[in-house]
Amino acid sequence: MKDKFLLFLIFLVSVSILLQTGIKKKRPSPYDYGKIIINNFSEKLQIPPVSFNHWTHRAYFTCRLCHIDIGFAMKGNETKITAQDNIEEKYCGACHNGKYYFKDKKVFEACSKEKFEDKCRTCHNTEKNGKMKENFIKFSEEMPKDSFGSEINWEKAELEGKIKLIDRIENLKMPKKPEFKKPTDFQLNAKVEGLPNIIFSHKKHTDWMGCEGCHPDIFLGVKKGLTKYSMADIFQGKYCGFCHGSVAFPLINCQKCHTEKVE
Repeated sequence: MKDKFLLFLIFLVSVSILLQTGIKKKRPSPYDYGKIIINNFSEKLQIPPVSFNHWTHRAYFTCRLCHIDIGFAMKGNETKITAQDNIEEKYCGACHNGKYYFKDKKVFEACSKEKFEDKCRTCHNTEKNGKMKENFIKFSEEMPKDSFGSEINWEKAELEGKIKLIDRIENLKMPKKPEFKKPTDFQLNAKVEGLPNIIFSHKKHTDWMGCEGCHPDIFLGVKKGLTKYSMADIFQGKYCGFCHGSVAFPLINCQKCHTEKVE
């Protein structure tokens, strides 16, 4: 009975926040969850925008590798990627340069100085890609399940050894990062009476993002309580909402964060 009450309470809180923020979005399919359409320059050049599926990369690499070492912004289309950048082995071209090998296979070259041709459509393709969808279905069949978003429990997949994340690529010539002592988990009290409190795990986040992914760009300081935010802020894509709701598990999966049992 208590569990049903908590679920109902969480539902009411979520609806209340959605009404306050004016957010009403169609829920994407598991295959499309985390998809980014990159279109800063493409249509101006009369070529299709780039369709990027996060799952194709998060299955093998940490978020930190791309968003810190390589330098992609945390929001779609904030990194003004050009074909010339890729040719110079920046951004996508850091790996997609026709030289880097992954799992004994040469990674395809992202861009060349030649005119737009069929091979460019590997990325410049916003149409329904049957092969990519088929690959996702095959990949997800072997992964532990989740209720929302991509419907893959990525954390559990890593713990079970079904995915092994790469956090460093030698050809990027980045200095080896020092080992930091990971801060301990801590509790955040729910602001609605009856809701389970939040247990925030630094380990879960630093394994994927490192410290640099959140501090100081998303959370200003490293001292608990220094950054003030609310669920309304998060639903607007700030703070935790930078990732949760777009790529990491969505905010409607309340029980992922509100985990401490209410006595």
